[in-house]
Amino acid sequence: MKDGQQSSSGAAFLGGEVRAWRTQAELSQRELGVKANYGQQYVAKVEAGERLASPEFAAACDQVFGTPGLFVRLRERASQQGYPDWFVPYVQLERQATSILDYSATLIMGILQTADYARAVFRAVHPRDDADQIEGRVARRLKRREVMEGDAPPLLWCVLDESCLRRSVGGSNVTRAQLAHVIQEAESPHVTIQVLPYASGAPARHMAFTLLRSADEPDLLYVETPVSGHVIDSPAMVEDSRVAYDRLRADALSPEASLALIRKVMEELANDQDP
Repeated sequence: MKDGQQSSSGAAFLGGEVRAWRTQAELSQRELGVKANYGQQYVAKVEAGERLASPEFAAACDQVFGTPGLFVRLRERASQQGYPDWFVPYVQLERQATSILDYSATLIMGILQTADYARAVFRAVHPRDDADQIEGRVARRLKRREVMEGDAPPLLWCVLDESCLRRSVGGSNVTRAQLAHVIQEAESPHVTIQVLPYASGAPARHMAFTLLRSADEPDLLYVETPVSGHVIDSPAMVEDSRVAYDRLRADALSPEASLALIRKVMEELANDQDP
């Protein structure tokens, strides 16, 4: 963060505190890393808000700076501010990406979701959340759209399994509006949509995943499990997913044919309007 800039996430706030205490202690990032048993690059990413500090790193900072429990408590609060702590690294990387290559297997990816569609998804996944909690989740999801609204947005390429079109989320009206939003987003030169039709047979991957590309870093892979998500930098796993993504694109309809299929599904949903 630039001086005076407000923290945009819990990870960024915690990183700013680490930097402030390190500077006061007259330590370099490398020196702090040595004392905390972490590398200089890790310290740099934490201070830049690109990675939420681990519980172990927070505890080490308390030892180095003589602040009993302070950084452990800050880290706990940061992990609860906004996104889940396991999702913070992805959000930061998404903002820095030059290309976002996504395969959506059952639900349309978050950055393309409408408020009503996201609300229905969160209500299904978090049935015990109250209305305010659901609305907070929706607001944070919609905020991710900002990455596509800058002067130099990334290339967003999304392969949607046909099930994403056919699955009724929030009812036919909500689903139809969601598909209309996808078509609208596809008008941007920065967005490419392809549909993987049922007729293509078994897909190269059965689960959703995202590949992130940036100008100065190796490609990264993001996958989710039923309980969390993981950013993976293993070259072999990233390359394997890159090949799978190429196969998914090859099996998918062309962008023009994909939008035509989306419109066809919308017409079918128009004949099945919610009461």
